[in-house]
Amino acid sequence: MQEPVRVVVADDHPVILFGAEQALLKFPGMLVVARARQSTELIKILQTVECDVLVTDLAMPGGQYGDGLPLIGYLRRNFPTLPIVVLTMLENAALLKRLSELGVHSVVNKSDDLSHIGLAVQHVSRHLEYMSPSVKAALDTLRMNAGGKNDEVILSKRELEVVRLFVSGMTIKEISEQLNRSIKTISTQKNTAMRKLGLDRDSELFQYAQSNGLANLSSYNVPDEPDLPR
Repeated sequence: MQEPVRVVVADDHPVILFGAEQALLKFPGMLVVARARQSTELIKILQTVECDVLVTDLAMPGGQYGDGLPLIGYLRRNFPTLPIVVLTMLENAALLKRLSELGVHSVVNKSDDLSHIGLAVQHVSRHLEYMSPSVKAALDTLRMNAGGKNDEVILSKRELEVVRLFVSGMTIKEISEQLNRSIKTISTQKNTAMRKLGLDRDSELFQYAQSNGLANLSSYNVPDEPDLPR
């Protein structure tokens, strides 16, 4: 008899956590072995509970190990063989590209039917890629717009500075005063950064900054990792 696929599910919203577990239970051969609400709890579980696949929300604040891309990077370094399915509401090009670079080959948008979580687990447990329909559509659009190019999204130092100040709650006028640049220059740098990131609305910029750690970090590098319990 084939061993069940042991799954850990992490999400800070109880409704999503419950829905994901119920969706997985509809697939034969899958067993939810643990649940987590934030990164501290998640890392403790992964250190003590044997599992085959992790299904985790991308935006899950409040834990010692952060959330978003910094958390995913931490997981990839400390649990390199563990397949990860990422749950998210975001579809922007830069985020999807960065997840792929970190070794995440399965992303499920929460707006898609929850059955795609089970399909994703099936695929990654066999070392196959899986993207839910909304994510796949976003990636197809990205490839068409890129025209075959695969250039990395890189913000200039000044664009990154403006983005970090803006998502910290400052207005364009306040940023211009602090950096001693004109309002027009600050606005242009912010808009250029959003265009590079494939974002259309300020709300998307706030979400991206949170997921990418830009709201808390001085650079793209993740912070020093907390020591794991011995």
